Amino acid sequence: MADFERFRILLEEERQRKLALLPALRADISSANAARQDSNVDDEHDPEGATIAFELSQASALLKQSSAGLAEIEAALERIAHGSYGTCAVCGKPIAEGRLEARPWTAVCIAHASGKRTAE
Repeated sequence: MADFERFRILLEEERQRKLALLPALRADISSANAARQDSNVDDEHDPEGATIAFELSQASALLKQSSAGLAEIEAALERIAHGSYGTCAVCGKPIAEGRLEARPWTAVCIAHASGKRTAE
Protein backbone atom coordinates (compact mmCIF):
# COMPACT_ATOMS: atom_id res chain seq x y z
CA MET A 1 0.00 0.00 0.00
CA ALA A 2 1.27 3.45 -0.89
CA ASP A 3 2.04 6.04 1.76
CA PHE A 4 -0.83 8.53 1.68
CA GLU A 5 0.25 10.55 4.72
CA ARG A 6 0.85 13.72 2.67
CA PHE A 7 -2.64 13.44 1.20
CA ARG A 8 -4.09 12.94 4.68
CA ILE A 9 -2.35 16.16 5.77
CA LEU A 10 -3.65 18.04 2.70
CA LEU A 11 -7.17 16.75 3.35
CA GLU A 12 -7.03 17.70 7.03
CA GLU A 13 -5.87 21.22 6.13
CA GLU A 14 -8.66 21.61 3.57
CA ARG A 15 -11.15 20.21 6.08
CA GLN A 16 -10.12 22.89 8.59
CA ARG A 17 -10.52 25.63 5.95
CA LYS A 18 -14.01 24.41 5.10
CA LEU A 19 -15.00 24.12 8.76
CA ALA A 20 -13.84 27.69 9.35
CA LEU A 21 -15.76 28.96 6.29
CA LEU A 22 -19.13 27.37 7.09
CA PRO A 23 -20.03 29.60 10.10
CA ALA A 24 -19.19 32.73 8.08
CA LEU A 25 -21.45 31.59 5.24
CA ARG A 26 -24.26 30.79 7.67
CA ALA A 27 -23.86 34.27 9.19
CA ASP A 28 -24.04 35.82 5.70
CA ILE A 29 -27.27 33.95 5.03
CA SER A 30 -28.74 35.06 8.36
CA SER A 31 -27.77 38.68 7.65
CA ALA A 32 -29.28 38.56 4.16
CA ASN A 33 -32.47 37.02 5.52
CA ALA A 34 -32.69 39.70 8.21
CA ALA A 35 -32.10 42.45 5.64
CA ARG A 36 -34.73 40.93 3.38
CA GLN A 37 -37.28 40.93 6.21
CA ASP A 38 -36.51 44.57 6.98
CA SER A 39 -36.79 45.70 3.35
CA ASN A 40 -39.55 45.91 0.80
CA VAL A 41 -40.25 42.33 -0.33
CA ASP A 42 -40.77 43.46 -3.94
CA ASP A 43 -37.35 42.39 -5.29
CA GLU A 44 -38.29 43.41 -8.82
CA HIS A 45 -38.95 47.07 -8.04
CA ASP A 46 -36.78 47.65 -4.97
CA PRO A 47 -33.12 48.16 -6.00
CA GLU A 48 -31.92 46.84 -2.64
CA GLY A 49 -34.21 43.83 -2.90
CA ALA A 50 -32.40 42.49 -5.94
CA THR A 51 -29.04 42.96 -4.22
CA ILE A 52 -30.24 41.21 -1.08
CA ALA A 53 -31.70 38.36 -3.14
CA PHE A 54 -28.41 38.00 -5.04
CA GLU A 55 -26.36 37.97 -1.83
CA LEU A 56 -28.66 35.40 -0.29
CA SER A 57 -28.51 33.21 -3.38
CA GLN A 58 -24.73 33.47 -3.60
CA ALA A 59 -24.18 32.70 0.10
CA SER A 60 -26.61 29.75 -0.09
CA ALA A 61 -24.81 28.33 -3.13
CA LEU A 62 -21.41 28.71 -1.44
CA LEU A 63 -22.71 27.03 1.71
CA LYS A 64 -24.08 24.11 -0.30
CA GLN A 65 -20.81 23.80 -2.25
CA SER A 66 -18.66 23.99 0.90
CA SER A 67 -20.81 21.44 2.71
CA ALA A 68 -20.56 19.05 -0.22
CA GLY A 69 -16.80 19.60 -0.37
CA LEU A 70 -16.51 18.88 3.33
CA ALA A 71 -18.43 15.62 2.86
CA GLU A 72 -16.05 14.60 0.05
CA ILE A 73 -13.03 15.40 2.22
CA GLU A 74 -14.39 13.40 5.15
CA ALA A 75 -15.13 10.46 2.84
CA ALA A 76 -11.54 10.60 1.53
CA LEU A 77 -10.19 10.59 5.10
CA GLU A 78 -12.36 7.53 5.78
CA ARG A 79 -10.91 5.82 2.70
CA ILE A 80 -7.40 6.52 4.01
CA ALA A 81 -8.34 5.06 7.39
CA HIS A 82 -9.81 1.93 5.77
CA GLY A 83 -7.03 1.45 3.21
CA SER A 84 -9.08 2.06 0.09
CA TYR A 85 -7.78 5.59 -0.66
CA GLY A 86 -6.23 5.96 -4.10
CA THR A 87 -8.34 3.20 -5.65
CA CYS A 88 -11.11 4.10 -8.10
CA ALA A 89 -14.52 3.40 -6.61
CA VAL A 90 -15.82 2.41 -10.06
CA CYS A 91 -13.16 0.22 -11.65
CA GLY A 92 -10.91 -0.60 -8.69
CA LYS A 93 -7.76 0.53 -10.47
CA PRO A 94 -5.26 2.90 -8.85
CA ILE A 95 -5.98 6.62 -9.19
CA ALA A 96 -3.05 8.48 -10.77
CA GLU A 97 -0.95 10.35 -8.23
CA GLY A 98 -1.24 13.55 -10.28
CA ARG A 99 -5.02 13.37 -9.99
CA LEU A 100 -4.78 12.84 -6.25
CA GLU A 101 -2.47 15.85 -6.01
CA ALA A 102 -4.96 18.01 -7.90
CA ARG A 103 -8.08 16.62 -6.17
CA PRO A 104 -7.02 14.70 -3.07
CA TRP A 105 -10.67 14.01 -2.16
CA THR A 106 -11.49 12.25 -5.43
CA ALA A 107 -12.88 8.72 -5.32
CA VAL A 108 -12.59 7.98 -9.05
CA CYS A 109 -9.89 7.78 -11.69
CA ILE A 110 -9.68 10.27 -14.56
CA ALA A 111 -11.50 7.98 -16.99
CA HIS A 112 -14.50 7.65 -14.68
CA ALA A 113 -14.48 11.29 -13.63
CA SER A 114 -14.82 12.36 -17.24
CA GLY A 115 -17.51 9.81 -18.00
CA LYS A 116 -15.33 7.78 -20.36
CA ARG A 117 -15.83 4.06 -20.24
CA THR A 118 -12.86 1.81 -20.61
CA ALA A 119 -12.76 -1.90 -21.19
CA GLU A 120 -12.22 -3.65 -17.89
